[in-house]
Amino acid sequence: MSEKILFRIVAGVSVFVFVVVVLLNRKVLPAPMVDPSSILILPKLNAFINGTCSVLLMLSLYFIKQKRIAVHKRLNLTAFFLSSLFLVSYIAYHWLAPQEAKFGDLNGDGLLDASEIAQVGSMRAIYLVILISHIILAALVLPMVLLSFYWGLKMEVAKHRKITRWSYPIWLYVTVTGVVVYLMISPYYIK
Repeated sequence: MSEKILFRIVAGVSVFVFVVVVLLNRKVLPAPMVDPSSILILPKLNAFINGTCSVLLMLSLYFIKQKRIAVHKRLNLTAFFLSSLFLVSYIAYHWLAPQEAKFGDLNGDGLLDASEIAQVGSMRAIYLVILISHIILAALVLPMVLLSFYWGLKMEVAKHRKITRWSYPIWLYVTVTGVVVYLMISPYYIK
């Protein structure tokens, strides 16, 4: 496959995933009515998946430094599979949830009033910085991960190393901050 075709496929997949996430997250398509308690497990599952991916990525780095390529590949394929599962679960939750959890919404009414903002103080700003960086980097890392995988599986080591120098720390950051975001927002989920 030519690199031109590869880049077009990666760009197409990345744009498609981004558009689907935005459309379903913004509830452009109507969601079926579900019992909110039936989907409350999804954020916890997502945090577990992200945490598992973080560990797998760190182990992957360890094993490639030990020149254990087969183990490195299996760990990365598992992390990629779990990240794909995470994406499906994330989309499902944000599409099906009747109301988004808001950091600082102490009374669970879906609105932030001045007293709630004052009570959470600067933690809300910290949360938003982590969340926004997590979202932006999650969108940016997908094409990089796809290219890393393609070149890694084709054993085009020089290209794989060149892009992985960037994709690995970003992907690791995204998985770690996914857990942090969950831990910070979990008290505000509607029960």
